[in-house]
Amino acid sequence: MTIDRRAFLAAAGAVATQGFAGAHAEEARLLPQGAESRWLALDGARLHFVTLGAGPTVVLLHGWPQTWFAWRATMERLAPRFTVVAPDLRGLGLSEPAQSYDKRAVAGDIVALIDRVAGGRAHVIGHDMGGKAAFMLALLHAEKVERLVLVDCLVPGTENMDARRGGAWHYGFHMARDIPELLTRGRERDYIAAQIRAWSHRKDAVGAAAIDEFARHYARPGGMAAGFDYYRALPEDARLVASLSDRRLDMPVLAIAGRHGVGPRLAEALAPRTRALSSIVVEESGHFVPDEAPETFFREVERFLA
Repeated sequence: MTIDRRAFLAAAGAVATQGFAGAHAEEARLLPQGAESRWLALDGARLHFVTLGAGPTVVLLHGWPQTWFAWRATMERLAPRFTVVAPDLRGLGLSEPAQSYDKRAVAGDIVALIDRVAGGRAHVIGHDMGGKAAFMLALLHAEKVERLVLVDCLVPGTENMDARRGGAWHYGFHMARDIPELLTRGRERDYIAAQIRAWSHRKDAVGAAAIDEFARHYARPGGMAAGFDYYRALPEDARLVASLSDRRLDMPVLAIAGRHGVGPRLAEALAPRTRALSSIVVEESGHFVPDEAPETFFREVERFLA
């Protein structure tokens, strides 16, 4: 983290949810109209989040290699009926780094956020790593989750991380210690753009401006390391989920996946662990369903939350 960035976060003050400082025009210009940028004080760090709208609370958890900004269009769509809250996950975007990136710890951040902004209970939507954190949140803190939407992610422990046996190569690369940081240094945007394109069916769905915004944060000192640490924590996440094999999710759950993303694997993994599961596989979408098939995504989410 640079001195300027730390000074910027410190300027938010001791009040956990102080409004976004108007002097920081580069950040403020990204906010949807009427949105506020806030901070939540956690143990030893601050979590940045953006909030918009009024009504029941919906918490949106982004994945790698994104920030809260990935949800901008979703926030604008849901805001007329919901209070929509999109945090930067710990260590990413404007949120401060932490010691651990296992999904139990990330879920703990979201518990604190839900307690602060939603009175202790909220709808939760998670994509990619945010989906893993959302699943862990629902598994460990079911009382905090009204309804759960998981978007093109895999339940911890169901990933195929062995490229020699048909798994995706990036798991091993991202989980290697120090090597991915070394090889992507100075080329953060190139790498992020290449990964987003590779995982998309509609190659232009995540635009250059959004990639610029994600890369702006990941290129800061420690940004890529924090992102890779989400992957390095996957074996620990898998062990925890396996140890809780007797737990089921009692809240309604919606699985939305891209046919060219995880496809039916998400719903198949959730079926034995849920009591009220709905699922949809979006035919003309890859990993980034909210961007690649926005109308389908919005329709299904609005129907489910209603």
